[in-house]
Amino acid sequence: MDVNGLAQRLMREHEEQVRFRPFAAAGGIASLDDAYRVQDRYVSLLQTRFGESVGYKIGLTSQRMQRMCGIDQPIAGVVLADRLHRSGARVQISGYGRIGLEFEIAVRLASDLPISGPAFTPETIAAHVGGVCAAIEIVDDRAADYAELDVLSLVADNSWNGGIVLSAFRSPWPELDAVTGVVHRNGVEIDRGHGRDVLGHPFSPLAWLANALAAKGRSLRAGDVVMTGSLVTTRFPTETETYSFELEGIGAVALTVEAG
Repeated sequence: MDVNGLAQRLMREHEEQVRFRPFAAAGGIASLDDAYRVQDRYVSLLQTRFGESVGYKIGLTSQRMQRMCGIDQPIAGVVLADRLHRSGARVQISGYGRIGLEFEIAVRLASDLPISGPAFTPETIAAHVGGVCAAIEIVDDRAADYAELDVLSLVADNSWNGGIVLSAFRSPWPELDAVTGVVHRNGVEIDRGHGRDVLGHPFSPLAWLANALAAKGRSLRAGDVVMTGSLVTTRFPTETETYSFELEGIGAVALTVEAG
């Protein structure tokens, strides 16, 4: 497996907005460990353009998203500094192979997590969370055919993260499993979900990520932002539209996507 060659290929394909095609088998990516090795190298190349890591995205944490992608397990990717936006941001559709929007609960870590020790659970990781907020993830699936999608290619491509948009963080917060999240497009409700839709509670994917990182000798750090997965299925804007996502008792976030 040519890790550097695969990472360079991903850089090229994103620059040229080449349509996403599964590449794991042809590239010799035989396992999730292989896929994350390619992701690590790809992210190191991205960092020269988009800054250092500010956290992570976790994807495929709801049954709706797993069914959409045909993949039955969570995945992770890295979020970079210049791809972190505040509520009210505007982005150009033309800047992506195909832009998608996902609507999530984000958390911000208040303390460093230990690498060693007992595995984290949703209950034990809660003490390390300093705030939660409404968030929109920008994904770039480059017009992938979801019928052909494989988890190894998706992970290697940094799990398609193209950025995140955050509202103000809130602490304390209501019971997150019971929180309702409502998506509006141009002021009209188009979907809704609940905190329990992401593995039963948003802290479940957070614990999954912490344990996955610890297995590699890494850890979440104070200040890291983590996207816990979309409560609803991805939306793919094709014209100028404003999307908002409101989490009851927490806040709302908005993003305008512009055509042309």
